[in-house]
Amino acid sequence: MFQTTGTQGPHQELSRDTPSPFSVTDVMTPSPALVDRFRETRARTEALCAPLETEDFVVSSMPDVSPTKWHLAHTSWFFETFLLGPHGDRYESLDPRYAFLFNSYYVQAGERHCRAQRGLVTRPTVAEVFSYRAHVDEHVLRLCDALAGDADHPAWPIVELGIHHEQQHQELLLTDIKHVLWTNPLRPSYEPSPRTPVESVPQGWHTVDEGVYRVGHSDEGFSFDNEGPEHRVFADGFRLATRLVTNAEYLDFIEDGGYQRAPLWLSPGWAAVQEHALGSPLYWEATTDGWTEFTLAGPEPLELDAPVCHVSYYEADAFARWAGHALPTEHQWEIAARDFPVCGHFAESGRHHPSPAAGGMAQLYGDVWQWTRSAYTAYPGYVPSPGAIGEYNGKWMSDQWVLRGASCATASSHARISYRNFFPSDARWQFTGIRLVEAP
Repeated sequence: MFQTTGTQGPHQELSRDTPSPFSVTDVMTPSPALVDRFRETRARTEALCAPLETEDFVVSSMPDVSPTKWHLAHTSWFFETFLLGPHGDRYESLDPRYAFLFNSYYVQAGERHCRAQRGLVTRPTVAEVFSYRAHVDEHVLRLCDALAGDADHPAWPIVELGIHHEQQHQELLLTDIKHVLWTNPLRPSYEPSPRTPVESVPQGWHTVDEGVYRVGHSDEGFSFDNEGPEHRVFADGFRLATRLVTNAEYLDFIEDGGYQRAPLWLSPGWAAVQEHALGSPLYWEATTDGWTEFTLAGPEPLELDAPVCHVSYYEADAFARWAGHALPTEHQWEIAARDFPVCGHFAESGRHHPSPAAGGMAQLYGDVWQWTRSAYTAYPGYVPSPGAIGEYNGKWMSDQWVLRGASCATASSHARISYRNFFPSDARWQFTGIRLVEAP
Protein backbone atom coordinates (compact mmCIF):
# COMPACT_ATOMS: atom_id res chain seq x y z
CA MET A 1 0.00 0.00 0.00
CA PHE A 2 2.82 2.40 0.80
CA GLN A 3 4.83 3.96 -1.98
CA THR A 4 8.11 5.67 -1.29
CA THR A 5 8.29 8.88 -3.28
CA GLY A 6 10.71 11.75 -3.20
CA THR A 7 9.68 15.36 -2.75
CA GLN A 8 12.38 16.86 -4.94
CA GLY A 9 9.90 18.02 -7.60
CA PRO A 10 8.56 21.13 -5.87
CA HIS A 11 11.85 21.77 -4.10
CA GLN A 12 13.57 22.48 -7.38
CA GLU A 13 10.91 25.05 -8.28
CA LEU A 14 11.36 27.40 -5.33
CA SER A 15 13.96 30.12 -5.19
CA ARG A 16 14.32 33.77 -4.24
CA ASP A 17 13.14 34.69 -7.75
CA THR A 18 10.06 32.43 -7.87
CA PRO A 19 6.74 34.35 -7.80
CA SER A 20 4.55 33.43 -4.86
CA PRO A 21 1.01 32.03 -5.20
CA PHE A 22 -0.04 34.46 -2.47
CA SER A 23 0.69 37.98 -1.32
CA VAL A 24 2.36 38.86 1.96
CA THR A 25 3.15 42.55 1.91
CA ASP A 26 3.55 43.22 5.61
CA VAL A 27 5.12 40.09 7.08
CA MET A 28 8.42 39.98 5.26
CA THR A 29 10.20 40.86 8.49
CA PRO A 30 10.74 37.56 10.30
CA SER A 31 9.38 38.90 13.55
CA PRO A 32 8.74 36.76 16.61
CA ALA A 33 5.04 37.38 15.96
CA LEU A 34 5.11 35.14 12.89
CA VAL A 35 6.83 32.34 14.80
CA ASP A 36 4.33 32.79 17.64
CA ARG A 37 1.47 32.52 15.15
CA PHE A 38 2.98 29.30 13.82
CA ARG A 39 3.07 27.85 17.34
CA GLU A 40 -0.45 29.05 18.11
CA THR A 41 -1.88 27.70 14.88
CA ARG A 42 -0.32 24.29 15.31
CA ALA A 43 -1.51 24.15 18.92
CA ARG A 44 -5.01 25.25 17.91
CA THR A 45 -5.31 22.35 15.46
CA GLU A 46 -4.41 19.87 18.17
CA ALA A 47 -6.76 21.55 20.64
CA LEU A 48 -9.62 20.98 18.19
CA CYS A 49 -8.91 17.25 18.51
CA ALA A 50 -9.20 17.22 22.30
CA PRO A 51 -12.93 16.26 22.41
CA LEU A 52 -12.37 13.26 20.12
CA GLU A 53 -11.78 9.63 20.93
CA THR A 54 -9.03 7.76 19.09
CA GLU A 55 -11.61 5.91 16.97
CA ASP A 56 -12.96 9.25 15.69
CA PHE A 57 -9.65 10.19 14.07
CA VAL A 58 -9.71 7.55 11.34
CA VAL A 59 -13.19 7.69 9.79
CA SER A 60 -14.08 9.11 6.37
CA SER A 61 -17.87 9.20 5.99
CA MET A 62 -17.91 10.21 2.29
CA PRO A 63 -15.30 11.06 -0.37
CA ASP A 64 -15.35 14.79 0.49
CA VAL A 65 -14.65 14.08 4.17
CA SER A 66 -11.07 13.42 5.24
CA PRO A 67 -10.24 11.73 8.54
CA THR A 68 -9.06 13.96 11.36
CA LYS A 69 -5.79 12.04 11.40
CA TRP A 70 -5.25 12.92 7.74
CA HIS A 71 -5.77 16.65 8.40
CA LEU A 72 -3.19 16.50 11.19
CA ALA A 73 -0.68 14.81 8.92
CA HIS A 74 -1.39 16.72 5.70
CA THR A 75 -0.83 20.12 7.30
CA SER A 76 2.51 18.79 8.56
CA TRP A 77 3.35 17.40 5.12
CA PHE A 78 2.69 20.88 3.68
CA PHE A 79 5.36 22.46 5.89
CA GLU A 80 7.68 19.54 5.27
CA THR A 81 7.30 19.65 1.48
CA PHE A 82 7.26 23.36 0.74
CA LEU A 83 9.31 24.77 3.61
CA LEU A 84 11.67 22.21 5.11
CA GLY A 85 12.46 20.36 1.89
CA PRO A 86 13.79 23.33 -0.03
CA HIS A 87 14.99 25.45 2.90
CA GLY A 88 15.81 23.10 5.78
CA ASP A 89 19.43 22.18 6.40
CA ARG A 90 19.67 18.51 5.38
CA TYR A 91 16.12 17.89 6.62
CA GLU A 92 15.02 14.24 6.73
CA SER A 93 11.39 13.17 6.95
CA LEU A 94 10.30 10.97 9.83
CA ASP A 95 9.02 8.54 7.18
CA PRO A 96 9.47 9.19 3.43
CA ARG A 97 6.34 7.12 2.72
CA TYR A 98 4.21 9.84 4.28
CA ALA A 99 4.75 11.91 1.11
CA PHE A 100 2.48 9.47 -0.74
CA LEU A 101 -0.12 9.19 2.02
CA PHE A 102 -0.52 12.84 2.91
CA ASN A 103 -0.16 14.74 -0.35
CA SER A 104 -3.61 16.02 -1.28
CA TYR A 105 -3.73 17.16 -4.91
CA TYR A 106 -0.27 18.54 -5.75
CA VAL A 107 0.50 16.56 -8.88
CA GLN A 108 3.99 18.03 -9.23
CA ALA A 109 4.82 16.99 -5.67
CA GLY A 110 4.51 13.30 -6.48
CA GLU A 111 2.01 10.44 -6.44
CA ARG A 112 -0.89 10.51 -4.01
CA HIS A 113 -3.10 8.07 -2.17
CA CYS A 114 -6.71 7.96 -3.39
CA ARG A 115 -8.78 10.57 -1.57
CA ALA A 116 -11.84 8.34 -1.24
CA GLN A 117 -9.73 5.68 0.52
CA ARG A 118 -8.17 7.88 3.19
CA GLY A 119 -10.51 6.37 5.78
CA LEU A 120 -9.06 2.91 5.13
CA VAL A 121 -5.58 3.86 6.31
CA THR A 122 -5.27 2.69 9.91
CA ARG A 123 -1.49 3.09 9.93
CA PRO A 124 0.35 5.24 10.80
CA THR A 125 -1.45 5.33 14.11
CA VAL A 126 -2.85 8.49 15.62
CA ALA A 127 0.06 8.55 18.06
CA GLU A 128 2.53 8.24 15.19
CA VAL A 129 0.87 11.15 13.37
CA PHE A 130 1.23 13.32 16.47
CA SER A 131 4.90 12.33 16.58
CA TYR A 132 5.19 13.34 12.93
CA ARG A 133 3.70 16.75 13.77
CA ALA A 134 6.16 17.21 16.61
CA HIS A 135 9.05 16.27 14.31
CA VAL A 136 7.98 18.83 11.71
CA ASP A 137 7.37 21.53 14.33
CA GLU A 138 10.84 21.05 15.81
CA HIS A 139 12.51 21.50 12.44
CA VAL A 140 10.33 24.46 11.38
CA LEU A 141 11.20 26.31 14.59
CA ARG A 142 14.85 25.42 14.16
CA LEU A 143 14.75 26.81 10.62
CA CYS A 144 13.01 30.00 11.79
CA ASP A 145 15.72 30.42 14.40
CA ALA A 146 18.45 30.05 11.82
CA LEU A 147 16.86 32.55 9.39
CA ALA A 148 15.88 35.21 11.89
CA GLY A 149 18.52 37.60 10.58
CA ASP A 150 17.52 37.27 6.92
CA ALA A 151 14.29 39.21 6.43
CA ASP A 152 14.30 38.60 2.66
CA HIS A 153 14.64 34.84 2.79
CA PRO A 154 11.90 33.11 0.71
CA ALA A 155 11.17 30.72 3.57
CA TRP A 156 9.28 33.40 5.52
CA PRO A 157 6.30 33.76 3.14
CA ILE A 158 6.05 29.95 3.04
CA VAL A 159 5.67 29.94 6.82
CA GLU A 160 2.86 32.48 6.43
CA LEU A 161 1.19 30.44 3.70
CA GLY A 162 1.46 27.30 5.80
CA ILE A 163 -0.28 29.03 8.71
CA HIS A 164 -3.23 30.05 6.53
CA HIS A 165 -3.31 26.62 4.90
CA GLU A 166 -3.56 25.05 8.34
CA GLN A 167 -6.37 27.43 9.32
CA GLN A 168 -8.29 26.20 6.28
CA HIS A 169 -7.84 22.65 7.51
CA GLN A 170 -8.94 23.58 11.01
CA GLU A 171 -12.28 24.51 9.49
CA LEU A 172 -12.34 21.35 7.39
CA LEU A 173 -11.51 19.28 10.47
CA LEU A 174 -14.67 20.61 12.16
CA THR A 175 -16.97 20.26 9.17
CA ASP A 176 -15.62 16.78 8.43
CA ILE A 177 -15.95 15.46 11.97
CA LYS A 178 -19.47 16.87 12.10
CA HIS A 179 -20.40 14.72 9.10
CA VAL A 180 -18.64 11.71 10.64
CA LEU A 181 -20.56 12.03 13.92
CA TRP A 182 -23.85 12.61 12.09
CA THR A 183 -23.48 9.38 10.12
CA ASN A 184 -23.18 7.48 13.41
CA PRO A 185 -26.68 6.24 14.44
CA LEU A 186 -25.88 7.28 18.03
CA ARG A 187 -25.50 10.88 16.83
CA PRO A 188 -22.76 11.66 19.38
CA SER A 189 -21.75 15.24 20.09
CA TYR A 190 -18.33 16.76 19.48
CA GLU A 191 -18.60 18.96 22.56
CA PRO A 192 -21.40 20.71 24.49
CA SER A 193 -22.25 24.16 23.22
CA PRO A 194 -24.87 26.03 25.28
CA ARG A 195 -27.14 28.39 23.39
CA THR A 196 -28.15 31.87 24.42
CA PRO A 197 -31.57 32.59 22.91
CA VAL A 198 -31.46 35.62 20.63
CA GLU A 199 -34.32 36.93 18.53
CA SER A 200 -33.27 37.75 14.99
CA VAL A 201 -33.71 41.30 13.69
CA PRO A 202 -36.04 42.07 10.77
CA GLN A 203 -34.71 41.87 7.23
CA GLY A 204 -33.37 45.20 5.89
CA TRP A 205 -31.47 46.35 2.81
CA HIS A 206 -28.14 48.13 2.39
CA THR A 207 -28.14 50.38 -0.68
CA VAL A 208 -25.11 50.67 -2.97
CA ASP A 209 -25.05 53.24 -5.75
CA GLU A 210 -24.13 52.59 -9.36
CA GLY A 211 -20.46 53.17 -10.08
CA VAL A 212 -17.01 51.88 -10.88
CA TYR A 213 -15.34 50.12 -7.96
CA ARG A 214 -12.01 48.48 -7.28
CA VAL A 215 -12.21 44.88 -6.06
CA GLY A 216 -9.62 42.28 -5.15
CA HIS A 217 -6.82 42.28 -2.61
CA SER A 218 -4.99 45.58 -2.26
CA ASP A 219 -4.37 46.21 1.42
CA GLU A 220 -1.29 45.18 3.29
CA GLY A 221 -1.39 41.68 4.65
CA PHE A 222 -1.70 38.14 3.46
CA SER A 223 -3.89 37.00 0.59
CA PHE A 224 -4.11 33.93 -1.59
CA ASP A 225 -3.23 34.40 -5.24
CA ASN A 226 -6.85 34.00 -6.39
CA GLU A 227 -7.80 37.21 -4.54
CA GLY A 228 -5.95 39.39 -7.05
CA PRO A 229 -4.93 41.28 -8.99
CA GLU A 230 -6.99 44.24 -7.83
CA HIS A 231 -9.09 45.50 -10.72
CA ARG A 232 -12.03 47.74 -11.57
CA VAL A 233 -15.61 46.61 -12.09
CA PHE A 234 -18.78 48.48 -12.95
CA ALA A 235 -21.82 47.80 -10.78
CA ASP A 236 -25.40 48.86 -11.29
CA GLY A 237 -27.08 50.09 -8.15
CA PHE A 238 -28.27 47.30 -5.86
CA ARG A 239 -29.47 46.54 -2.35
CA LEU A 240 -27.87 43.78 -0.28
CA ALA A 241 -29.76 42.13 2.57
CA THR A 242 -28.60 43.27 6.00
CA ARG A 243 -28.68 39.76 7.42
CA LEU A 244 -28.61 36.13 6.36
CA VAL A 245 -31.67 34.05 5.50
CA THR A 246 -32.97 32.35 8.65
CA ASN A 247 -34.13 28.82 9.34
CA ALA A 248 -37.68 30.14 9.75
CA GLU A 249 -37.60 31.73 6.29
CA TYR A 250 -36.18 28.58 4.76
CA LEU A 251 -38.85 26.53 6.53
CA ASP A 252 -41.45 28.71 4.78
CA PHE A 253 -39.83 27.74 1.47
CA ILE A 254 -40.08 24.05 2.38
CA GLU A 255 -43.69 24.30 3.53
CA ASP A 256 -44.58 26.16 0.33
CA GLY A 257 -43.43 23.14 -1.68
CA GLY A 258 -40.04 24.55 -2.62
CA TYR A 259 -38.54 21.10 -3.11
CA GLN A 260 -41.48 20.00 -5.29
CA ARG A 261 -41.55 22.96 -7.70
CA ALA A 262 -39.28 22.28 -10.66
CA PRO A 263 -39.44 25.85 -12.11
CA LEU A 264 -37.52 27.14 -9.08
CA TRP A 265 -34.53 24.92 -9.74
CA LEU A 266 -31.60 24.84 -12.11
CA SER A 267 -31.76 21.65 -14.16
CA PRO A 268 -28.91 19.76 -12.41
CA GLY A 269 -30.25 20.99 -9.06
CA TRP A 270 -33.67 19.56 -9.80
CA ALA A 271 -32.02 16.31 -10.88
CA ALA A 272 -30.20 16.21 -7.52
CA VAL A 273 -33.45 16.79 -5.65
CA GLN A 274 -35.03 13.85 -7.47
CA GLU A 275 -32.04 11.51 -7.27
CA HIS A 276 -31.32 12.07 -3.58
CA ALA A 277 -34.90 12.77 -2.42
CA LEU A 278 -33.86 16.12 -0.99
CA GLY A 279 -36.43 17.95 1.09
CA SER A 280 -34.47 20.03 3.58
CA PRO A 281 -30.93 21.23 4.36
CA LEU A 282 -28.35 18.68 5.38
CA TYR A 283 -28.62 17.76 9.09
CA TRP A 284 -32.32 18.72 9.38
CA GLU A 285 -34.71 16.01 10.53
CA ALA A 286 -38.51 16.17 10.88
CA THR A 287 -39.73 14.55 14.11
CA THR A 288 -43.10 14.28 15.82
CA ASP A 289 -42.00 17.17 18.04
CA GLY A 290 -40.91 19.39 15.14
CA TRP A 291 -37.70 19.93 13.20
CA THR A 292 -34.32 19.18 14.71
CA GLU A 293 -30.86 19.99 13.41
CA PHE A 294 -27.69 18.02 14.04
CA THR A 295 -24.96 20.28 15.40
CA LEU A 296 -21.50 19.68 16.79
CA ALA A 297 -23.25 19.62 20.17
CA GLY A 298 -25.49 16.81 18.91
CA PRO A 299 -29.15 16.97 17.77
CA GLU A 300 -30.86 20.22 18.79
CA PRO A 301 -34.32 21.72 18.19
CA LEU A 302 -34.17 23.87 15.07
CA GLU A 303 -33.30 27.45 16.07
CA LEU A 304 -35.69 29.42 13.88
CA ASP A 305 -33.90 32.76 14.09
CA ALA A 306 -30.45 31.34 13.30
CA PRO A 307 -29.12 31.43 9.74
CA VAL A 308 -29.95 28.46 7.57
CA CYS A 309 -26.79 26.51 6.81
CA HIS A 310 -25.56 23.37 5.04
CA VAL A 311 -27.39 24.22 1.83
CA SER A 312 -25.95 23.73 -1.65
CA TYR A 313 -25.66 26.35 -4.35
CA TYR A 314 -28.67 24.71 -5.98
CA GLU A 315 -30.74 25.14 -2.82
CA ALA A 316 -29.56 28.71 -2.27
CA ASP A 317 -30.43 29.65 -5.85
CA ALA A 318 -33.86 27.99 -5.67
CA PHE A 319 -34.65 29.79 -2.41
CA ALA A 320 -33.63 33.12 -3.92
CA ARG A 321 -35.95 32.55 -6.90
CA TRP A 322 -38.78 31.58 -4.57
CA ALA A 323 -38.21 34.75 -2.50
CA GLY A 324 -38.32 36.92 -5.63
CA HIS A 325 -34.72 38.02 -5.26
CA ALA A 326 -31.29 36.68 -6.26
CA LEU A 327 -27.94 35.67 -4.87
CA PRO A 328 -25.40 38.51 -5.02
CA THR A 329 -22.41 38.42 -7.29
CA GLU A 330 -19.12 38.24 -5.45
CA HIS A 331 -18.37 41.80 -6.55
CA GLN A 332 -21.67 43.06 -5.16
CA TRP A 333 -20.86 41.37 -1.86
CA GLU A 334 -17.35 42.85 -1.71
CA ILE A 335 -18.47 46.35 -2.73
CA ALA A 336 -21.15 46.38 -0.04
CA ALA A 337 -18.83 44.91 2.61
CA ARG A 338 -16.13 47.57 2.11
CA ASP A 339 -17.94 49.95 4.49
CA PHE A 340 -18.01 47.53 7.41
CA PRO A 341 -15.36 45.99 9.70
CA VAL A 342 -14.25 42.38 9.56
CA CYS A 343 -15.99 41.11 12.65
CA GLY A 344 -18.51 38.44 13.50
CA HIS A 345 -19.11 35.07 15.07
CA PHE A 346 -15.94 33.04 14.38
CA ALA A 347 -14.42 29.77 15.57
CA GLU A 348 -12.95 31.39 18.68
CA SER A 349 -16.45 31.57 20.18
CA GLY A 350 -16.34 27.80 20.61
CA ARG A 351 -20.01 27.48 19.62
CA HIS A 352 -19.25 26.20 16.11
CA HIS A 353 -22.79 26.90 14.98
CA PRO A 354 -24.36 30.00 13.38
CA SER A 355 -26.08 32.54 15.60
CA PRO A 356 -29.02 34.90 14.99
CA ALA A 357 -28.28 38.40 13.71
CA ALA A 358 -27.81 41.11 16.31
CA GLY A 359 -28.70 44.13 14.18
CA GLY A 360 -27.25 46.60 11.69
CA MET A 361 -25.37 45.24 8.68
CA ALA A 362 -24.97 41.81 10.24
CA GLN A 363 -23.24 38.51 9.58
CA LEU A 364 -20.99 39.60 6.72
CA TYR A 365 -18.30 37.48 8.36
CA GLY A 366 -18.62 34.42 10.53
CA ASP A 367 -21.70 32.21 10.96
CA VAL A 368 -21.88 30.82 7.39
CA TRP A 369 -20.08 31.16 4.08
CA GLN A 370 -22.40 32.94 1.67
CA TRP A 371 -23.05 31.57 -1.80
CA THR A 372 -22.71 34.06 -4.65
CA ARG A 373 -23.85 33.63 -8.23
CA SER A 374 -20.28 34.21 -9.44
CA ALA A 375 -18.46 31.34 -11.07
CA TYR A 376 -14.99 30.75 -9.64
CA THR A 377 -12.73 32.02 -12.41
CA ALA A 378 -9.51 33.99 -12.61
CA TYR A 379 -9.44 37.75 -12.16
CA PRO A 380 -8.07 39.75 -15.13
CA GLY A 381 -4.29 39.47 -15.15
CA TYR A 382 -4.14 36.43 -12.86
CA VAL A 383 -1.15 34.17 -13.52
CA PRO A 384 -0.55 31.08 -11.36
CA SER A 385 2.94 30.61 -10.03
CA PRO A 386 5.21 27.92 -11.45
CA GLY A 387 5.85 24.70 -9.58
CA ALA A 388 3.75 22.49 -7.35
CA ILE A 389 2.82 25.24 -4.90
CA GLY A 390 1.15 27.09 -7.79
CA GLU A 391 -1.50 24.33 -7.83
CA TYR A 392 -2.98 25.75 -4.61
CA ASN A 393 -5.87 27.66 -6.22
CA GLY A 394 -5.63 28.15 -9.95
CA LYS A 395 -6.22 24.56 -11.02
CA TRP A 396 -9.71 24.61 -9.45
CA MET A 397 -11.09 27.46 -11.56
CA SER A 398 -13.75 25.32 -13.19
CA ASP A 399 -17.24 24.14 -12.18
CA GLN A 400 -17.12 25.91 -8.81
CA TRP A 401 -18.97 28.87 -7.26
CA VAL A 402 -17.49 31.62 -5.12
CA LEU A 403 -18.55 32.00 -1.49
CA ARG A 404 -17.79 35.10 0.56
CA GLY A 405 -17.45 36.01 4.21
CA ALA A 406 -16.44 33.31 6.67
CA SER A 407 -18.14 30.80 8.96
CA CYS A 408 -18.50 29.91 12.61
CA ALA A 409 -15.67 27.42 12.05
CA THR A 410 -13.29 30.02 10.53
CA ALA A 411 -10.48 31.54 12.60
CA SER A 412 -11.01 35.30 12.89
CA SER A 413 -7.48 36.03 11.68
CA HIS A 414 -8.24 34.06 8.52
CA ALA A 415 -11.16 36.29 7.41
CA ARG A 416 -10.84 39.31 5.11
CA ILE A 417 -12.95 41.18 2.59
CA SER A 418 -11.21 39.80 -0.51
CA TYR A 419 -11.29 36.11 0.51
CA ARG A 420 -12.68 33.89 -2.27
CA ASN A 421 -13.81 30.51 -0.97
CA PHE A 422 -15.16 28.10 -3.57
CA PHE A 423 -17.10 24.85 -3.76
CA PRO A 424 -19.03 22.89 -6.41
CA SER A 425 -22.77 23.38 -6.81
CA ASP A 426 -23.85 20.35 -4.79
CA ALA A 427 -21.61 20.84 -1.71
CA ARG A 428 -23.64 20.83 1.52
CA TRP A 429 -21.37 19.64 4.32
CA GLN A 430 -19.69 23.03 4.79
CA PHE A 431 -21.25 25.86 6.81
CA THR A 432 -22.83 27.44 3.73
CA GLY A 433 -25.82 29.80 3.76
CA ILE A 434 -27.73 32.50 1.91
CA ARG A 435 -27.74 36.28 1.65
CA LEU A 436 -30.06 37.91 -0.88
CA VAL A 437 -29.66 40.86 -3.20
CA GLU A 438 -32.48 43.04 -4.48
CA ALA A 439 -32.29 45.46 -7.40
CA PRO A 440 -33.63 48.89 -6.40
